[in-house]
Amino acid sequence: MISKRMMNLAGLLACTGLMAYALYAQYQLLLSPCPLCIFQRLSVIALGLIFLLAFLHNPARLGMSRLYALLILIAGGTGAFVAGRHVWLQNLPAEKVPACGPGLDFMLEAFPVLEVLDMVLTGSGECASVDWSLLGLTMPAWVLIAVTILTVAGVLNNLRR
Repeated sequence: MISKRMMNLAGLLACTGLMAYALYAQYQLLLSPCPLCIFQRLSVIALGLIFLLAFLHNPARLGMSRLYALLILIAGGTGAFVAGRHVWLQNLPAEKVPACGPGLDFMLEAFPVLEVLDMVLTGSGECASVDWSLLGLTMPAWVLIAVTILTVAGVLNNLRR
């Protein structure tokens, strides 16, 4: 059986791969990330950092492993929620799609953080557009699948004895 430590390394490498492709899509395919995409990236980065810490720490005590499992659940659950919301927005009928809003940079400068979170999660027209798909699934759908698998695997891995 593969050790907990190696499974945490695999989780870290998967998160690194997700972020590498996101940057490739942004800078080589010229796909600009919308605010929801940016929050998905932050969740994947947080998930990767937790996998990194669990890999480096390699806790012997079950209590610390449970803490890593909880942190993975929080980061991954947040990423899955945001990606799910993004998929939902992309599948709305055209007449139900919210109007495009200001960019994330402007919102962060002009509004308090909690208000920015509310506005981003409400979504905008730019978040509903589909610029990329693979096998009929959009990028947020793939992020939802990947983050869900990583979260379940990371939690189960860190809870095992």
